[in-house]
Amino acid sequence: MSDYRRIVLAVDLTEESNLVAERARRLGEAFGAEIHVVHVIEPLSLAYGGDIPMDLSTVQDQIHEQAKSHLAEFSAKLDVPPSRQHLIFGRPESEIQRTAEAVGADVIIVGSHGRHGLALLLGSTANGVLHGANCDVLAVRVGQEAQA
Repeated sequence: MSDYRRIVLAVDLTEESNLVAERARRLGEAFGAEIHVVHVIEPLSLAYGGDIPMDLSTVQDQIHEQAKSHLAEFSAKLDVPPSRQHLIFGRPESEIQRTAEAVGADVIIVGSHGRHGLALLLGSTANGVLHGANCDVLAVRVGQEAQA
C-alpha cells in the first residue's frame, strides 16, 4: 500500500460529515498527510432540471455564503487552513474528481448512504466519484446503515 500524502475529504456539511471527517483525520495522522476539504454546491438550475421561470441568483448567493461559513467552521475542527478549503459550484462527482486531480490527491474520502441498487452499497455521489477517480476512494458508511 502506498502512502497517502494528500487526502481530499468530500463533505456535504451535514452531521454525518463529522463521521467521514474523523476517518480522514485518523488517516491523515497515520500517514502525516495534508487534508483538503471539498464541498460542492449543485446549482439550483441543475437540481431542479433547469426550467425555473425565475432568477435564482440571489438564492444561490445566499446558499454560497452560508456554505462558505459552514465549510470554514467545519474545516477549523480539522485544522485545515483556508488554502485547502474548496467550495465549488457544479456536479459533485465530477467536481470532487477534478479537485482531487488538481491537488494531486492520493485518496478521496467520501460518505456513503445510498438506499438501492449499487447505490445501496456506495451512495450515488460516492459511486460516481469511485468510477471516475484517478486515485483511491474510501467510502465511509454513514447514516442508519453505519449503525446496523
